[in-house]
Amino acid sequence: MFIDSHAHLEGHRYDSDREQVIARAQEAGLETIVAIGNGDGPVNFDCGIKLAEKYDFIYATIGIHPHEASLADQAALDRMEQLAKRPKVIAWGEIGLDYYYDHSPRDVQQRAFLAQMELARAAKLPIVIHCRPSDNSENAWDDCLRLIQEQWAPSGLGGILHCFTGNAGQAKRALDMGFMVSFAGNITFPKAQQIRDAALEVPLDRMLIETDSPFLAPMPHRGKRNEPAFVKEVARQLGELRGLSAEDVGWQTSQNFRRFFSLHEKRTTV
Repeated sequence: MFIDSHAHLEGHRYDSDREQVIARAQEAGLETIVAIGNGDGPVNFDCGIKLAEKYDFIYATIGIHPHEASLADQAALDRMEQLAKRPKVIAWGEIGLDYYYDHSPRDVQQRAFLAQMELARAAKLPIVIHCRPSDNSENAWDDCLRLIQEQWAPSGLGGILHCFTGNAGQAKRALDMGFMVSFAGNITFPKAQQIRDAALEVPLDRMLIETDSPFLAPMPHRGKRNEPAFVKEVARQLGELRGLSAEDVGWQTSQNFRRFFSLHEKRTTV
């Protein structure tokens, strides 16, 4: 029993075998996948919804990634507002700040982040956060957590810190605001000790696991295209840290996921 809480399955890297990738996930014991609805921006940010409406065990998000924040015009925001009403949409994201690549100016990223938090609040959807600082600064974390504290925490809707790469203190600040912390394949990388240290401080009942497919394939698949079936390696690493089996971690994080999203029934494909 495993849940991949964050996967980008719409990209061209899956065009030749997407159905087989999804079938392998089920064979590996995954009961749910969340298809992230960023795509390449407004041109296809309904990509997660299309997959979720095809497969009963897939859910979707909707949102504009900070890379495409400059495309978050009023028309895009209005369309997302409507798409967020679709039944399989369970969260808004991934949204946030990326000061590493700076594909959109930082002030533009912040405006898009604030606008989407406002829409998510109106839609009563939790948010999925992307936060990546520049190499020599943690200011993305400072800005991201400050904006969440000021503009989102009062909503009580919480969210997920996706693919967490911060430190234990940053995780605690998010936990105190009702967030879940999600760990991805990079927790298995040899140089990822900070992430492993933070994972030891996050309560087991407040964490999720993900692949962030097709990115960040875990050991021993590093360097290959990632896919949801590999989420078991994330569970295995977390289990090693806590003296648990991968199956124990899979069961607990699946319980956490269903509780957070109020999804009580196990679903199967149709």
